[in-house]
Amino acid sequence: MSKSRVWIAMAFCFCALTASVGAQPHQKPGLWETTVNMTWQKTPFPPGMQMPPQAMAAFGGGPHTVQVCLTQAWIDKYGGVVPQNRGECQMTDVKTTLTGMTATLTCTGRMAGTGTVEADWSIPDTGKGKVHFAGNMQMGPNATPIEWTNEFTSVYKGPDCGSVKPAPLPADK
Repeated sequence: MSKSRVWIAMAFCFCALTASVGAQPHQKPGLWETTVNMTWQKTPFPPGMQMPPQAMAAFGGGPHTVQVCLTQAWIDKYGGVVPQNRGECQMTDVKTTLTGMTATLTCTGRMAGTGTVEADWSIPDTGKGKVHFAGNMQMGPNATPIEWTNEFTSVYKGPDCGSVKPAPLPADK
């Protein structure tokens, strides 16, 4: 079961990056703080499974805050931060407007399925949105149905990212 937890943790980190989606030209590169609240509609965890508190916190136990360094290159190419390609998930059909963006999230491999990404950055120095994903997660020999939603808000903290390193731009496919 520990491998499943690792994959779910990677999914959460992936979603945390998607939570930072969005910056229009009047928003700035620099440090953004994003609060993500994950809820499961279909959880991969068996009923009554006891997990460590830190694992429960990462999987829908309330809001979680992450920091993301948004670069001008991200703004120029995507309008904001998009999920890193971890080899299993891709964001496609990205549509940006002056006040937001939408995209399709497609994952293959141990976590397979599709989702939607929506972001609104109509208020300067802020962003909000939602990622909804449904599919299956490989749990040992079995594929377990999963469905989750991440709702997020992002706030610009300043031009200096400090020790937070910018994520590399994904390669075009």
